[in-house]
Amino acid sequence: MGGMRSIVLIGHNLRSCHNVGSLLRTAEGLGVEAVWLTGYTPYPIAPDDQRFPHVRLKIDKQITKTALGAQQTVNWSYRQDVSAVIAMLKQDNYVIAAIEQAPQAIQLPHYSPPQKIALVVGREVEGIEPEVLAQCDTALEIPMYGQKESFNVVQAAAMVLYHCRFFAVSLAK
Repeated sequence: MGGMRSIVLIGHNLRSCHNVGSLLRTAEGLGVEAVWLTGYTPYPIAPDDQRFPHVRLKIDKQITKTALGAQQTVNWSYRQDVSAVIAMLKQDNYVIAAIEQAPQAIQLPHYSPPQKIALVVGREVEGIEPEVLAQCDTALEIPMYGQKESFNVVQAAAMVLYHCRFFAVSLAK
């Protein structure tokens, strides 16, 4: 991927297995380097999986419905502690950007993504917790034009991932 922007995705405290599967499929399709599933986010069967067999099988089956095999091809990991993942990525020179409606958020069309970016998506309804938002370098907001106040977490991630993948430096001038 020489010269391509390096994009990492963090899915923190998502509840829906279907959203997780769809997120993995979207990440795979847009060439995301790594997906971190953190907090209480459900995750596919992992090597050395400590969950009860019936639990991991049920969750894996639900994720597979929407992942359609992406869980096999995208580089994903589960880690309970999102702060540790954020700290590790910062150490590796990633800019951490929350996808969140926040007073300080940059409107997505005006954002010029860096060469290394980690995007954080959070809880489907309540959004990213303030303590996690505080660890991010910036927040990105997708302008809304309809009556609804937010997009589904996966659709929001898809829009921002697409922007980060294809935003050309020449457009920023």
